[in-house]
Amino acid sequence: MTRKLIQIDLSKSPYDHDTIHNRWHPDIPMVAMVDPGDDFIVECFDWTGGQIANNDCADDVRDVDLSQVHFLSGPIGVNGAEPGDLLVVDFLDLGALPDSLWGFNGFFSKQNGGGFLTDHFPEAQKSIWDLEGMFTKSRHIPGVRFAGLVHPGLIGCLPSAELLQEWNVREKALFDTDPARVPALATLPYAETAHMGRLAGSGVTKAASEGARTVPPREHGGNCDIKDLSRGSRCFFPVYVKGGGLSMGDIHFSQGDGEITFCGAIEMAGWIHLKVSLIKGGMAKYGIKNPIFKPSPITPNYKDYLIFEGISVDEKGKQHYLDVHIAYRQACLNAIEYLKKFGYSGAQAYGIIGTAPCQGHISGVVDIPNACATLWLPTEVFEFDIHPSVDGPIRHVKGDVDVPLSPDR
Repeated sequence: MTRKLIQIDLSKSPYDHDTIHNRWHPDIPMVAMVDPGDDFIVECFDWTGGQIANNDCADDVRDVDLSQVHFLSGPIGVNGAEPGDLLVVDFLDLGALPDSLWGFNGFFSKQNGGGFLTDHFPEAQKSIWDLEGMFTKSRHIPGVRFAGLVHPGLIGCLPSAELLQEWNVREKALFDTDPARVPALATLPYAETAHMGRLAGSGVTKAASEGARTVPPREHGGNCDIKDLSRGSRCFFPVYVKGGGLSMGDIHFSQGDGEITFCGAIEMAGWIHLKVSLIKGGMAKYGIKNPIFKPSPITPNYKDYLIFEGISVDEKGKQHYLDVHIAYRQACLNAIEYLKKFGYSGAQAYGIIGTAPCQGHISGVVDIPNACATLWLPTEVFEFDIHPSVDGPIRHVKGDVDVPLSPDR
């Protein structure tokens, strides 16, 4: 049987596990060593470490402590891995933990993290999704059922001390341009809630104070949220420290491109079956600075889409120059407005395009002044027809059904 390299206990805090960490730092000790060619299973907490409950109230999303996240399993060392190598990681299989067959999606309040559309959805909300084999549905968003594509939102190797310093300097410089901004421009080191795995002794305090937060993707991989990194995927990670130090977590049952709700995708506790190998000197051989990925050959079999376009003109009508961020936001907002015509609230529609296997595309970046971005919404995930027709949209969803909101809001 395949070796289970890291096991977790969902009844205990991630802080009670020395195989878990929530910061990036080169001094975090390896929890296990494997050889090139080895395969093994790693269990992972949901990214919040169990802060979100399976209930009908969004208080936990509103009050979540984002300084704790993400909780990662690892780091795992690979014998023979040296800086400059490429660590090759094959995803053999992934799934939900058998005693936790549910997941959650939500929007953070603007005052606590926000999200891609936080100005339109500033209050905390969530939806719970039941996992039924390869399919999922939610009691909070009726009328949709779709196949998931399980993937880790976050996976990567430990940074070197030099790379860590580079991250902290450049992100602090950005933060300092508008330190009062809500949400913040960057998440800076924060020692109070740091969990440094098996690091002990006098070095803990220093490492916790400078350890990089796990929120963004960086040169080592990290929080990339690429929905197609599932069974059959292969990843090539730059190695920056001896042994590599592979860590992972933030497992998603399903996600739309962009993870636009931030507490995005369908978040869950789960497991990953991995195999590792090395390409010696691979970073120089292939000119690699950031990871490269080979997507899964398995995707949900949806072939009919409605494609919503957005351009670089914001909600106030202001023209921007080839701004893809604004263009994709407009595409998402256009899809939400469309789905509201079928009876969904704006929050429910937002939840659908954040969790269903929607595709996001940069469709044009040369036709000044407007970039064009598109959101591809699979029509087959709905239990009714959402195509435009001469008869107009039929309201299939009750208007008073909504994503649960905390009672005092």
